[in-house]
Amino acid sequence: MATFLLEVGTEELPASFVGSAIAQWQTLIPQSLAEASLTTVAMQVYGTPRRLAVVIAGLPEQQPDREEEIKGPPASAAFKEGKPTKAGEGFAKKQGVEITSLEIRSTDKGEFVFINKKTPGLATTQVLQDLIPAWINKLEGKRFMRWGDGELRFSRPVRWLVALWDEQVLPVMLENGSGKVVSDRLSAGHRVLHPQPVSIAHAEDYVTSLRNASVLVDGEERRKLITTQIQAAATGVGGDSPLIADLLTEVVDLVEFPTAVVGRFDQEFLELPPEVITEVMISQQRYFPVYKDKTHQELLPYFMTIGNGDPAKSAIIAAGNERVIRARLADGQYFYKADRTQPLASYLPKLETVTFQADLGSVRAKVDRVVKIASLISQQLKLSPAAQEAIARAALLCKADLVTQMVYEFPELQGIMGEKYALASGETIEVAKAISEHYLPRNVEDGFPQSLAGQVVGLSDRLDTLVSIFSINLLPTGSSDPFALRRAANAIVNITWTFNLGLNLAELLQSLGAGLNLGEFFLQRIRTLLQEDRRIDYDLVNAVLGENDPEYQARALTDLLDVRDRALFLQSLRDNGGLAQIYETVNRSTRLAAQGTLPTHHLDPVGLINPKLFQKKSEQAVYDALRELLPQTTFAQQTRDYQQLVNGLAQAAPQVSSFFDGEDSVLVMDSDPAIKENRLNLLGLLRNHARVLGDFGAIVKS
Repeated sequence: MATFLLEVGTEELPASFVGSAIAQWQTLIPQSLAEASLTTVAMQVYGTPRRLAVVIAGLPEQQPDREEEIKGPPASAAFKEGKPTKAGEGFAKKQGVEITSLEIRSTDKGEFVFINKKTPGLATTQVLQDLIPAWINKLEGKRFMRWGDGELRFSRPVRWLVALWDEQVLPVMLENGSGKVVSDRLSAGHRVLHPQPVSIAHAEDYVTSLRNASVLVDGEERRKLITTQIQAAATGVGGDSPLIADLLTEVVDLVEFPTAVVGRFDQEFLELPPEVITEVMISQQRYFPVYKDKTHQELLPYFMTIGNGDPAKSAIIAAGNERVIRARLADGQYFYKADRTQPLASYLPKLETVTFQADLGSVRAKVDRVVKIASLISQQLKLSPAAQEAIARAALLCKADLVTQMVYEFPELQGIMGEKYALASGETIEVAKAISEHYLPRNVEDGFPQSLAGQVVGLSDRLDTLVSIFSINLLPTGSSDPFALRRAANAIVNITWTFNLGLNLAELLQSLGAGLNLGEFFLQRIRTLLQEDRRIDYDLVNAVLGENDPEYQARALTDLLDVRDRALFLQSLRDNGGLAQIYETVNRSTRLAAQGTLPTHHLDPVGLINPKLFQKKSEQAVYDALRELLPQTTFAQQTRDYQQLVNGLAQAAPQVSSFFDGEDSVLVMDSDPAIKENRLNLLGLLRNHARVLGDFGAIVKS
């Protein structure tokens, strides 16, 4: 068994590509080895800004021999009068065997010639030489380029290759522009700390050899070291630094030998909103902020950067970074002061110069639509005049900060600066908070808006985007969703569910002139969100939404809370055994009722059922049970309390069971059309009562 090392040395790679390439190799390489019938004991993929590498342990010296049975032409074509024909000789020649190796065997289609072909396994080194270029060429990433005149496309120019089979160099050549890169055992150490070449004696020595050259090839090792250094450095200045996951992941792949460097900025910059300071640090400079304590509310005038240079030069590195952040914060300070020279509302006219979408006009026009939708939602929710006034004001100002200097420079601060500027302009806290919160959730990790005004304005903004984009037919297709319409619809449903808002989406869409396709789009999102809720079984989602059932679709859009609550109620009913008590009788009734003509909205048996046509007592018993069930169903419809409906269905179950199978059972499909219709209507009414809860025909028996 041998150990193999491949290292691809490059110019500095983008941090995002390093992580992506590692993930791709972790899938691609094992697959290609398995296809070549090569087993391994362990494989580790490494990546730094200047290299990608894989170490594979436990490789066999060669592939296993392969034996396969190959079917040839019919025997009658391969042999004639016992002698081989040209067809037989050609088959043998193609397979590289003597004609005497051919065997005649019977099959269900007659006699054919066969051979048992044995193919010796190739040396693993030979297989690897063929696989390595494909491993490199199949990597994918953004902005790949051809570096020179060759066909190789890669993120950055390839400068060296290391390919070792234990201690032996495995010859590999890679086309790289007008030149060629040939494998060797020479790698490169840290660009500053160890500029000399690194000779790797054995594939197993890779990690140690590079560590001795001040390169930590293991990303997890770099991550742990950075984490420890950050925490220690923050403690050293009397503060605490949160380990921001995305920033940490990026920084890990920006350095080969990390060193935490502490810098300081002027105390006066702490007068800026903390979000401005952290935006400069994190998004623009890849710095870690330092807070006063673990609440992470109040910043200290320090930052930490992860250097990739000489630790002895940390003071010089810190000074350089301090000059950079001082300039950036000074810009922010200027923007902040300039923006506050006028109230937030004064920026509204400038929104007319910002295009929302070419066919939909300006952002100012969008704001007017958001105000209108917010008013409709406020009326639906029956909010107080004071709440409606705050919502209307927040909706009017929700995009005003887009034309401020600060947000122009730092777009990620939209909404956040709107809140700051609103408060500085004398707006109420409720209005200011709604301006910031209406963007939530921005990402999967974000929470939802906590204020009612923020919720309503957020719903209105997203609903306008959906209605407007759908009106010009720019619908999402496959994975393409440039306006993030799926995310917007998901947010509308999730905010409504999270805060139990009595939203009538169907009425809103009708008021806004939205087409049927938007309603169908929302139904898809509702179904997807319910299916993603691990608490709810898939068939119960189908039961509350139906399968292409207009009644259930309209009901879901009319009352978003009800469709969720019915799904959760059915699940709890299944979990406690209550569903099993009514399932058989309701489901059987539903299947038979489909052969009748009774519409699904009828619930009252009086006037629909003719008791004079009853021939068995069981028919009267079901009729009486339906009359007793009617007030319970009506109560459930009015209150959305479905337990009484279930209790009523359970009480009716014995009578329905006797109707089907008891001593006094009936033949539903009677030869007399009137009796048949009467009995089908009985079952149709029972089905209709159950449909108030869900479509039992979609429920799978537990």
